[in-house]
Amino acid sequence: MSSYLIHLECPECGEIFQADRLQTICQACQSPLLARYDVDRIVAQVDLSNLAQRGSGIVHWAELLPLDDPHHAVTLGEGDTPLIEASKVVGDSGVQHLYIKEEGVNPTGTFKARGLAMAVSRAVELGVTAFVIPTAGNAGGALAAYAARAGVEAHVFMPADAPSLNQAEVLAHGADLHLVDGLIDEAGRQAVEAAGTHGWFNVSTFREPYRVEGKKIMGLELAEDFDWHLPDVIIYPTGGGTGLVGMWKAFDELEALGWIDSHRPRMVSVQASGCAPVVRALEQGADRTQPWLNAHTVAAGLRVPAVFADRLILNAIRASLGTAVAVDDDAILKAQADLAQLEGILACPEGAATLAGLRKLKQAGWIRANQDVVLFNTGSGLKYIS
Repeated sequence: MSSYLIHLECPECGEIFQADRLQTICQACQSPLLARYDVDRIVAQVDLSNLAQRGSGIVHWAELLPLDDPHHAVTLGEGDTPLIEASKVVGDSGVQHLYIKEEGVNPTGTFKARGLAMAVSRAVELGVTAFVIPTAGNAGGALAAYAARAGVEAHVFMPADAPSLNQAEVLAHGADLHLVDGLIDEAGRQAVEAAGTHGWFNVSTFREPYRVEGKKIMGLELAEDFDWHLPDVIIYPTGGGTGLVGMWKAFDELEALGWIDSHRPRMVSVQASGCAPVVRALEQGADRTQPWLNAHTVAAGLRVPAVFADRLILNAIRASLGTAVAVDDDAILKAQADLAQLEGILACPEGAATLAGLRKLKQAGWIRANQDVVLFNTGSGLKYIS
């Protein structure tokens, strides 16, 4: 099967970039590039009624993914994560229909597996043999695993105070680990420098076009989970924002295919009160985020002081009539304990932040009790037990 990918596009200026060669960003706009597909050909050749009979994982969504051949995918069985009804924390949250998309069952224990599976798969198709990534922790472990699977090099730049399990995971997969004195923004600076020096391909958040394509599968799965009628609210923990942007892109593509109608969930970005650049930008009515000084939180994945894809994140939230909310560490830890003890879900702090955000929004009257609400637990809490 030939790919349905036709080109890459800058969402800011509309410039078209060739998809059959390695691309990074639109330098003129300092913007991520987004993959565009031949919708008419997909409509003509794919019957939605037959989708359920297909294989699982990447092959299930082959026409909406950038691989020349889906059988070339570097995969460890990511995706197809369960949607769990949360009946016991419902009483506490005041929401009648609450669901949790459980990403902790992915390979390497987090949703990062989705994005890195696709980024590595497509880059290897295009000839890459060495990768570099800056990470708060989990993305580095995922790159290390998929690089090992593909038989290529992985070089990981990680804050020295990242969880010890994340460091051990990178080393266990045979990747090259560089510990950085600083946060992920400093790790990113050093990764860019190393990429230029050594010729390594940089797969940091939104600096190449395909991690978001892996993350968008969360939105595709959610549509299928809800029988092609999307829920009312999606609450998502936002660091770099790849998942939020990816799901919004998935919904646009599904509507263009005629697989869903125009109903959209209100998209909610949850951040930590110690690092909330998206929340602040929305409160100020700004078009861009500003770097957050002295970022701190127990949720390492939310400790992202500078957000590269800020325009895409803010546009998705505003277009959906959504919002962003900041929650403190005490609320995150309380929500994490409640999910474990009431639902049996050992959530990562970032995932638990979504329950804390739901409680705050419900108290403010922003969410109605009869709405379908989905929380994303983006990783297993097992990775945070020391």
